Amino acid sequence: MEKENTGKVFLIAGSEPLGSAGVQADIKAITRCGGWAAAALTCIVDEDTSQIKGIHHLPVELIVSQAESFLSTVGADCIKTGVLPTKEIIEGVADLLANYRDVPILIDPVIVNFAGEQLVSNEAIDAYKEKLFPLATLITPNFREAEFLLGFPPQQDIEKALHTLSNWGCSVIIKSICEGKYLVDYLYDKQNQQITPFPKKKLELTDRNGTGDTLASSIATHLAKGTDLQTAVSRAEAYMHYFLSGPRYYISSAIQQKNK
Repeated sequence: MEKENTGKVFLIAGSEPLGSAGVQADIKAITRCGGWAAAALTCIVDEDTSQIKGIHHLPVELIVSQAESFLSTVGADCIKTGVLPTKEIIEGVADLLANYRDVPILIDPVIVNFAGEQLVSNEAIDAYKEKLFPLATLITPNFREAEFLLGFPPQQDIEKALHTLSNWGCSVIIKSICEGKYLVDYLYDKQNQQITPFPKKKLELTDRNGTGDTLASSIATHLAKGTDLQTAVSRAEAYMHYFLSGPRYYISSAIQQKNK
């Protein structure tokens, strides 16, 4: 019996103790989508369901060494970044990834939270633009991050927004553009210059934490398995529909019920 192709996805991201975001969410998504996950940690987040208590950065040399240990011996079919909290870490990761451009690289730029609050320094954002985005096959900002990078709301002119973000040479997906009863993810495939909308009905969610990580890791898995970008995103969007509308862990709700 022929075995299904299991793509190897290597993550460079932070650890989050609730299990709903960061490397923990990435590994779950990759495994469920039929891939093999491995990871180098960039930081350790200490948080509960109501607040972030602290973010502890790992040394750049250790982050790069973790990644090199896997990539130089095992190899990856796709590389995905998550939280890269400092300019120095971004530059170190970019220097490493420049040696692995023969595989798809997915950059999930964690720079702004869902409320629009900036999470990293201006110098770190400049490093994303100058060092990392030019290496990317695909970048996956949410609509808040896209607005921050563009200087205007992407829904104002989605075609202009996608083309502008692709000027670094990468394909782009802007997540969660609000259009009436729908949230729409817009993909711009740089290779064939095609824009594809992926609409989904809004859901009443008590916990959005990690949904962006999950989508990006699902896309990375399908890229690692050898599918083209359009197919990878389409399959990832189908998985997200199952993930969000089907049975799912609601960490915050569970703890609140327990404490009543």
